[in-house]
Amino acid sequence: MKKRYPLFWKLYPPFLLLVLAPLLLETEYADIVMRRFFLDQTAVNLKIRANLLKDQVIRFIQAGDDSGVDSLCKQAGKSSKTRFTVIALTGKVLGDSAASPGDMENHSGRPEILRALDSGAPSMITRDSATLHQTMMYLAIPLSADGKPIGVLRSSLNITVVYTQLDRMRRRVFVGVLMMALLATGAALLFSRRVSYPLEKIRKGAEHFAGGELSYRLPVFASSETESLARTMNDMAASLDERMQTIIRQRNEIEAVLSSMGEGVVALNLDEIIISVNRMAAQIFHSQPAELLNRSVQEAIRNPDFHRFVRRALQDENPHEADMSFYIREETILNIRCTPLRSARGDRIGILIVLNDVTRLRRLENMRRSFASNVSHEIRTPLTAIKGFAETLKSGALQHPEEAARFVDIIENHANRLIAIVEDIMNLSIIEQKGEKKQITLAACRIEPLLVSAIQTCREKADEKQIDCAYSCNPEILASVNARLMEQAFVNLLDNAIKYSGSGSHVEISVRVSSTETAIAFRDEGMGIPAEHLPRLFERFYRVDESRSRKLGGTGLGLAIVKHIVAAHGGSITVESAPGKGSVFIIHLPLTV
Repeated sequence: MKKRYPLFWKLYPPFLLLVLAPLLLETEYADIVMRRFFLDQTAVNLKIRANLLKDQVIRFIQAGDDSGVDSLCKQAGKSSKTRFTVIALTGKVLGDSAASPGDMENHSGRPEILRALDSGAPSMITRDSATLHQTMMYLAIPLSADGKPIGVLRSSLNITVVYTQLDRMRRRVFVGVLMMALLATGAALLFSRRVSYPLEKIRKGAEHFAGGELSYRLPVFASSETESLARTMNDMAASLDERMQTIIRQRNEIEAVLSSMGEGVVALNLDEIIISVNRMAAQIFHSQPAELLNRSVQEAIRNPDFHRFVRRALQDENPHEADMSFYIREETILNIRCTPLRSARGDRIGILIVLNDVTRLRRLENMRRSFASNVSHEIRTPLTAIKGFAETLKSGALQHPEEAARFVDIIENHANRLIAIVEDIMNLSIIEQKGEKKQITLAACRIEPLLVSAIQTCREKADEKQIDCAYSCNPEILASVNARLMEQAFVNLLDNAIKYSGSGSHVEISVRVSSTETAIAFRDEGMGIPAEHLPRLFERFYRVDESRSRKLGGTGLGLAIVKHIVAAHGGSITVESAPGKGSVFIIHLPLTV
């Protein structure tokens, strides 16, 4: 993304550049011109000085007076502060104003000398001196006599001094340019600030508006343009604030309605994206609303049947309804109703789904149907037997007293079974009703007397099978219970333990108190219960082994009654069992005493 800069930085640098650039260019150009001028003047001076010595040097060379040449160079160099060097055609130095010719190396390879001899004209060059180790400007003039070259006269000057003077002048010019630049910078800053300040304030005001601070107001500026812009933006902010407050109020009202609904509500757009979800819907799927929003329904809710339902609902305009099972943390049955979702103009923009958790309702319906079926089955069996034996008696069995007496005993047993079933059903109904209405009276009772009474009640059945019933309980242990109902629960559990235990076995009851509960365990040495039957063990009329259970008697409601008694006390009951290892039924009562 291209970086954005404030208006000040768009005005100030260009304006400053327009002022400084010509100054800098002019300074650089002046420096170049002055440098060239001084160097050219130096070269002219060197040429003039060389030409002044030229004729005398030629006479000394023609006379073969090398010492005269050297003496002339030293004298002229001292008076003019210029270095003069005379070089023969062979490169030998005949004289030099700064050094002894005998100590100097052959100069035939010097570039200015080569160029002067080749061209026959003066040659100028600037380079470092190998003898003096300074930057020098050299001007070489070819010497000739009678039209023949006889050597080269070279004049040179140390241009470091020239460069020093140029640098001094350049610094003075730079100081002047710098002062002008500072003045230009101040002018540019003042101009840029004057232009950008109102716009910057307006920009910051717009940021306040964009951030939701619609009560913020821009100051009024001096210029008519910025004043008009600021007033317009302030009016716009006031109008937006009013509309936003209206929208927020309406949204809060809608959210309050949706949050107060007992049903889950989910809105999907045409791309199957969740655009709205209320708190109840999020709770149903064990999520937060923010975790479901703006996600596809396939990603947020993992259920293929629900996905097919959504696609089918999006394909037509008709309402749809169905019951579906969801496995999130446990099985949940939802009643799903779906209608088209339309915009204010009537255009279809998606679908609205209403979710109602009917898990408990459906389970109650299933239990009701199962209960009705089981009750019918349990009652039909003894009624059929009673009817059959009564018809047999009417058909002539009364003529045989022994057979008639046996049939009457059977009829009596089945009638007693019917009475027991009806009584258990009535007791179970009463316990459920009182438990739901919290009409069961609880009081602090000792557990030991209730256990003793239950053992005495079941003593006859235990003695018949030579089963030893023992208990382990601290006499001081108290629990908040309904003594009559809790004793009935103890009797039912003990009766079951005796019924399904073998002769000569042992049944043990133990009571343990922890920091949170009182646990009462009934342990037997019976046949045990397979694991697949444990979850349904406390259902009405549920039997692990139909034939054995009916043979041993019982209504099939004993454990269901125990479960509801314990539940009415705010507790729970668990079972641990395995085939051949006996069973342990444990009542867990909350520690309220």
